[in-house]
Amino acid sequence: MKKKITIAVTGLNNTDNPGPGVPVIRALRDSKIFEVRIIGLAYENLEPGIYMKNIIDKTYQIPYPSVGIDDFINRIKYINGVENLDVIIPNFDAELYTFIKAEKELQNLGIKLFLPTLEQLEERHKANLPEFGEKHNIKVPKSIAIVSVKDIPKIANEFVYPVLVKGKFYDADIAYTPEQVHVYFNKISAKWGLPIIIQQFVAGTEVNVVALGDGKGNTIGAVPMRKQYITDKGKAWSGITLLDNKMLEITKDLIKSTNWRGACELEMIKTIDEEYFLIEINPRIPAWVYLSVAAGQNIPEALVKLAIGEKVEVFESYKAGTMFIRYSYDLIGDISQFEQLSIRGEL
Repeated sequence: MKKKITIAVTGLNNTDNPGPGVPVIRALRDSKIFEVRIIGLAYENLEPGIYMKNIIDKTYQIPYPSVGIDDFINRIKYINGVENLDVIIPNFDAELYTFIKAEKELQNLGIKLFLPTLEQLEERHKANLPEFGEKHNIKVPKSIAIVSVKDIPKIANEFVYPVLVKGKFYDADIAYTPEQVHVYFNKISAKWGLPIIIQQFVAGTEVNVVALGDGKGNTIGAVPMRKQYITDKGKAWSGITLLDNKMLEITKDLIKSTNWRGACELEMIKTIDEEYFLIEINPRIPAWVYLSVAAGQNIPEALVKLAIGEKVEVFESYKAGTMFIRYSYDLIGDISQFEQLSIRGEL
């Protein structure tokens, strides 16, 4: 018999900049171990995952962490009082700090999480990536953090154009001139705040790895993939799993060196000379995680087992050549659903 478990999941914005929530839920519903009741945690009342059939059992609207940790935790306490949550899986970079700070308080309520430590979260931050690469012996492109448009003229002295202009949480644009850096600086900082990261552009093929560390230096699972089609937001709209031992070696070495706890995504560039440069570490499950499930590694299921203290076997293999393609789909609902979530905060 499957074990009954109630899991709350964020990241339900399955749009052209998709959150990981819906694929995480699909992975959990595919579990051969758990019979899951899924509670959706939505920041906005038009997140598509809310209205998808057979995905979420009940949705609650929650406040952005920026309103303050006390209001955020009080809302989680209310939801837990109704639903008796076993596990929460946060899926947005911007909310992880709050969840990590509140982890002990949530554990006292009986809610389990399996997240990186605060030190791990800060260490791999885009602004700290050069120091991170040097410490853990991994190649990273040169990068600096800037906090003012007055810093833009200095870029030409330190970088060769083009450069990547990146937000501290999300968004990245390629700039070929100082004028373009100025435009992207204003656009990204208005959305995500400061600092803005300037990173040397490295030509090559973009490859990613989704991985899961047990917090003791062991890699529970890892699946590499190559982006086949990339949107204008830099998101993978199609990808294929790769048999790439070098990527797996880099991933396992990094998880061992950092004692990484939880899921992560390593974004890398493979050059024509077959060098690998780490350009980003996302400290959570990526939106393409269901590809790993299809390839034989149900990483969300393994994360839940780690969270609740169950023994987890290391995934020994996966199927190379497994492919995913995203598509758009019109969800049909009723205005009463929207009204109920907007007024009551529940659906």
